[in-house]
Amino acid sequence: MSEVHGATSFLGLGEADSRSESSRVVVLPVPYEGTTTFHKGTRRGPEAILWASQQVELFDEELRQETYTVGVHTLPPLDVEGSPEEIPPRVAAAVLPWARRGKFVVTLGGEHTASVGSVWAYREVFPDVSVLQIDAHADLRPAYEGTRFNHACAAGRMCEYKHPLTQVGIRNFSVDELPYVDRPPTRTFLAQEIRKNPHWIDAVVDTLGKNVYITIDVDGFDPSVFPGTGTPEPGGLSWYEGLALLCRVCQSRKVVGLDVVEVTPIPGQVATEFAAAKLIYRILGYVFPAKFS
Repeated sequence: MSEVHGATSFLGLGEADSRSESSRVVVLPVPYEGTTTFHKGTRRGPEAILWASQQVELFDEELRQETYTVGVHTLPPLDVEGSPEEIPPRVAAAVLPWARRGKFVVTLGGEHTASVGSVWAYREVFPDVSVLQIDAHADLRPAYEGTRFNHACAAGRMCEYKHPLTQVGIRNFSVDELPYVDRPPTRTFLAQEIRKNPHWIDAVVDTLGKNVYITIDVDGFDPSVFPGTGTPEPGGLSWYEGLALLCRVCQSRKVVGLDVVEVTPIPGQVATEFAAAKLIYRILGYVFPAKFS
């Protein structure tokens, strides 16, 4: 793949800070929305996040560091033409070579189906990896609208073969998903339940293994944080609740990869894509701490 720098790269970094060989982070845009069922537009999500990331301050005021110095290499958008069944293997094939080289791959959706391929790739490198899913929806349907690779089935495909999956912020699931919600290998933390438990972050972290992959559907947060998403649900994590959880996970576990999906840009508004870009940058800071004196 060709090199991407400047205006089309995450954070707008120049060549010196985004070479593929030296960068510890690789960003993969996956502009796919083949199975979206409500408000469409996730295909524009990756481009919008990359564009908004140009406005993210490179000095992180919380962490007191310039995280971009670890190097962030942005790949060209993945070719997403094809059937839903073709997309996860294609994403996995794009992520796996970087994961094997020890790179931290950030997959930008696009709809949640893309995350399945990234999880598959990281399980090749870390067979014991557990998945932390921040989401409004359980996404555990066995199949939906004629395919097992629908965005409503993403978590179901991630936890096949008894791989551990921890869900946080869930506040919507169907009767078809009921047999799978909060049943091994899945642990489900409903949004309304964590409000009643001051120790919910500890409980979430305790379910995770040594190596963790994080998948974030932005509708897992309250719509006031991410209004631009295809299937919004009232309630959800606040900005600071989400950061508190993610910080604790990154400090106590080895986070190996990340995706942020289901951004649906709203014309004339930029809050969602900017929040997504800043969220990614903050998580990278948690994963790669480098305090300045």
